[in-house]
Amino acid sequence: MRYAALLRGINVNSGTAIAMPDLRAVVERLGHSEVRTHLRSGNVVFTSADERPERVASLIERGIAEDLGRTVSVIVRTAAELRRVVEDNPLEVPDPTRFAVLFLSGPPDRAALEGIDPAAYAPEEMRIGARELYLYFPEGMRRTRLDPLLAKRLSGTWTTRNWNTVTRLLALAEG
Repeated sequence: MRYAALLRGINVNSGTAIAMPDLRAVVERLGHSEVRTHLRSGNVVFTSADERPERVASLIERGIAEDLGRTVSVIVRTAAELRRVVEDNPLEVPDPTRFAVLFLSGPPDRAALEGIDPAAYAPEEMRIGARELYLYFPEGMRRTRLDPLLAKRLSGTWTTRNWNTVTRLLALAEG
């Protein structure tokens, strides 16, 4: 089965650095094949015989801790799940660098998220998906109003990728 693993919060400063060759080595040591990384932000696509994404994520987290001495949260999606994320996008994508998908470790708490007043983060937009949030930041992703609101309401693990990265990961997973 083809997977994409999304690591949360790596290479944002020197204290979170993980070299992509080291990440590839961890994933290969775990028995996965056709391993490719994409960008320095912690994206790795690979093939695995294991058909349990949550177990795959847990093993990668443990492997990174053991081999690299880092505690990193990992979210894993199958190629089919990535395809669904792209096809189910409910928003327009006028600029893929300002459009993002926030991947959640589990289903979102819809009541908590729907309680956020859209006026509080306008002109930004958000739509709720199955295990992701679709986000549009027309003024850029650096200083958003939506991020602080989400941080207060989200539980579990999450990580965000811009639309260019999401579609490239899909192409790598399917290719």
